[in-house]
Amino acid sequence: MFAMIAPGQGSQTPGMLAGWLRDPVHAERVRAWSEAADVDLVHLGTRASAAEIARTEHTQPLLVAQGLLVHEELAPAAAGQTAVAAGHSVGELTAAVYAGVLTPTDAVRLAAIRGRAMAAACAEAPTSMAAVVGGEEPQVLARIAELGLTAATFNGPGQIVAAGLVEDLEKLAAAPPPAATVKPLPVAGAFHTPYMEPARQTFAAAAAAVPFQRPRGLLLSNADGEVLATPEVIRGRLVEQVVRPVRWDLCLLSLARLEPELTVSLPPAKTLAGILKRRHPELAVLPVNSARDVGKVHALLGAAAGAAVRKGETVHAGV
Repeated sequence: MFAMIAPGQGSQTPGMLAGWLRDPVHAERVRAWSEAADVDLVHLGTRASAAEIARTEHTQPLLVAQGLLVHEELAPAAAGQTAVAAGHSVGELTAAVYAGVLTPTDAVRLAAIRGRAMAAACAEAPTSMAAVVGGEEPQVLARIAELGLTAATFNGPGQIVAAGLVEDLEKLAAAPPPAATVKPLPVAGAFHTPYMEPARQTFAAAAAAVPFQRPRGLLLSNADGEVLATPEVIRGRLVEQVVRPVRWDLCLLSLARLEPELTVSLPPAKTLAGILKRRHPELAVLPVNSARDVGKVHALLGAAAGAAVRKGETVHAGV
C-alpha cells in the first residue's frame, strides 16, 4: 500500500511550473487545462509574481494542475497496489483524481471555479485567517470561540488556524491563548467558514454538472479523515468543505492507521511532507519537488509492487 497527499493554498511559489514545462508533454497538458479552466496556468506557473499567484482564483487551479502533472507518469508504477489519497483543502480535488473519482481536466476546472467563487466571497466582508501555534487545544478552541471566530483548519497538535473578521483576529493576536502565539496569514478571507456560503453555492452547482466515479482506491475526507466510498458522498463532502473546517490532523491519523509503505507528497511538496514527518516520523515520505523526483517514485513503487506480487496479495490501484 502507498499513499498520495496533495497540498492546499499557501504552498505555491513563483515559477513553480517552470521546470515541469520543459517537458513538451507536461506543457501540452497545462495548455489544455488552461483552456478548460479559463485561466492562463502557463503564465501563472512561470512568469507571474508571488502576489499574482497568491490570489485565490489563481492559486487553486495552479496547485491542482501541478499536483496532477505526475498523475499519468505514476499510474504504471502504481499498478497492482492499493492507493490511499488525501488532499489538504483544494488539494482534495487533486486527491480525487488519484483515487479515480475525477478526471484531471474536471478537477482543474472545478478548482478554478472554486477559486473564483471563494475570491468573490472574500470581497463581501473584511475577513482573514491566523495560525495559532502552541498552547493547549481546549484553551485555544475556547479563546477562538469566545471571540466569535472559527477553528477552520486543524493541521495537528499545536497547529490550529482561526478564521473570521479581521477585527476579531486582531483581538486574538493581542490576547492569545496561554502559551500560544498568533501569526496572521496572507490570505484573502475566512476560508472554511460560513463566510464562504456564496462560494459553496456556486461550487455546488458546478460540481453537480461534473461526473463523479466510484473510487478505485481509498480517498480520505477532510471532514473526519474517514474513507469515502460513493460518488454522491464525495461530491457532497467536497462542496461542504468550502464552509467547514479542514481536519488534516484526522487525515494524518488515518494514514498512520493504514501504515502505507510509502507516502508520496505531491508538488509543491514541502509543507505537507514536513507536517507528516513531524506528526508521524514512523511513516516513509517522499516529497516530489521536481520532475527528477518522479524517477525515485517509480523505483520505490516498482519495488513495492514486486514485493506485493511475490506475496500473492490482492490489491487495487487508484492512480
